[in-house]
Amino acid sequence: MDSTAGEVTRHPVVPGPRTPPSTTVTHAAAVVGSDADLLAVAVPYLENGLRAGDLVVLSCRPEMAEVVAGALDERLRDVENDPRLTLLGNRAPDAFSTGISYLERASASRSGRLRVLSGIDFGDDPAGWREGQRFESVANRVLGSDAPLASLCLYDRRYLPAAVVESAAATHPLLVDGAAWVANPRFQDPAEYVPALPLPREPVEDVPPVLVIEDAPTLAGLRHDIGAVLARVVRDRDQREDALLAAAEIAANAFRHGRPPVSARVWADDRDLVVTITDHGSGFADLLAGFRPAHGPDLGRGGMGLWLARKLFDHVDLLPGPTGLTVRLASRLR
Repeated sequence: MDSTAGEVTRHPVVPGPRTPPSTTVTHAAAVVGSDADLLAVAVPYLENGLRAGDLVVLSCRPEMAEVVAGALDERLRDVENDPRLTLLGNRAPDAFSTGISYLERASASRSGRLRVLSGIDFGDDPAGWREGQRFESVANRVLGSDAPLASLCLYDRRYLPAAVVESAAATHPLLVDGAAWVANPRFQDPAEYVPALPLPREPVEDVPPVLVIEDAPTLAGLRHDIGAVLARVVRDRDQREDALLAAAEIAANAFRHGRPPVSARVWADDRDLVVTITDHGSGFADLLAGFRPAHGPDLGRGGMGLWLARKLFDHVDLLPGPTGLTVRLASRLR
């Protein structure tokens, strides 16, 4: 990555609180360019959380966690660093589920509040950047507005690409400069930001597909045809089974909620797998579709197709078109 990229336009700091609000969800970003910048933001945030009796958790790369821990007193040196709270160690639905589990643990703390410090890292692939930007934006809605949660995301411009750093302002309602938390005038509502993210074709889509089905007569037949081609192109058995389960769930949604014809395509090479399912329905209106189960923890009520797909594929994109909706599933092959 470009070690000098990632400057965010700086606005004058409006006088504001030096700690996050204490009663509702707070989701803030800080752009840093050195260890000194990082510690100037992280140390007061974490120490204030300990004094308040919050459950304090890190979700950072090991090297960032080491820098933070080295600057803190003994109370924080053993604070848990759990990458599963972010896309560092989980796909989006599981990261949100992990966050809910930590909120349940936090209810037993003195303050009843969870305080998370996250080191942002969406990887080297632009598709991963898009997934991360979507995750950070949707996070403003998934946990609701009244969860006892403070989340501070560190964007280190020494390591992150410029596009990722620039996205921090669009996806966080608060910005942090030193220890001052200020309202962010550039924050965009997820309902506007997420649909506007660019959705370019995956590179593997530029070669002929290994499967084309234009009008599947039945769900069972479509599932069989997709399974047969996945058996040829996906080497890892677990990944092959996961891919078929996710594709079958999306196909079932197309038959159940969309309108015919239902079509499918599969692309694969030595590195990447892409599956698309298209129907001629009106598509999904719910911004949060697939980031949490449709009916909450009661999985027996169904509505899990997109949720399972987001759990089982690296990237899931909803591509509306003039005559319907295409759901694109993409993963790096193991």
